[in-house]
Amino acid sequence: MKFILALITSLALVGGAYASTEKEGPGTGEMKTVCHPKKDKNGKEIKDKNGKVVEECKQIKVRKKLEGTEIPPAKK
Repeated sequence: MKFILALITSLALVGGAYASTEKEGPGTGEMKTVCHPKKDKNGKEIKDKNGKVVEECKQIKVRKKLEGTEIPPAKK
C-alpha cells in the first residue's frame, strides 16, 4: 500500500513540474499577426459590402536568428 501511495505522489510531482516548465522551454516565442488580401480564383481581390478589401489573417511565431561562424566555401 505504501508503494502505491509513493508512486501516485511521485507521478503527481513529476506531472506538476512538467506543466510548470512547459511555458518556459524551447518552442515558446513571440507571436505575430500577418494579414494578406483575400483573392478569388482569378487573382482579383475580394471586397465586402462596403467596398473594403477582405483580409485573411494568421498567427505566426517569430523566431530569433542565431549568429554563428561563417562556413568556408567548398573546395572544387
